[in-house]
Amino acid sequence: MMVSPKAVIGICAGVSATLFLGYCIYFDVQRHKDPDFKKKLRQRRRAKKQTCHKRPHTVFPDMKDHEAVQQFFLQEIQLGEELLAAGDLESGVDHLGNAVAVCGQPNDLLQVLQQTLQPQVFHLLIQRLPSVAPRLMKAQPAPNSSSLQEEDVE
Repeated sequence: MMVSPKAVIGICAGVSATLFLGYCIYFDVQRHKDPDFKKKLRQRRRAKKQTCHKRPHTVFPDMKDHEAVQQFFLQEIQLGEELLAAGDLESGVDHLGNAVAVCGQPNDLLQVLQQTLQPQVFHLLIQRLPSVAPRLMKAQPAPNSSSLQEEDVE
């Protein structure tokens, strides 16, 4: 009786998958048996939480100063691209989100970014955009009543 090559390949794939799964389970059990596992896990989570809170806040330019906004936009795009190339997705996406927030035509920029970025990075950017707008609004000075009255008179 002759066994077909497809059957041999299927059996090899099944055995390989079973061995890999067993390997993963074995090392997961060994990791959990380590007496310092929970302590190390807590330390890593604390360190990550602290680095998230220590992230410097972006200083947005005055939106009325077109030249400052344009310079800020180019700076944020460049910094975002550099950080993404270096592998720092979190910071890179934050800077690209800042650029989208100050962009005059955000839909066009998002289309370009969708074509150039990896899909998971672009989805991360889309998820971060709602948190950028409130930071931008906080950074802008509140309009005083005298400037509103002057505009109303004209």
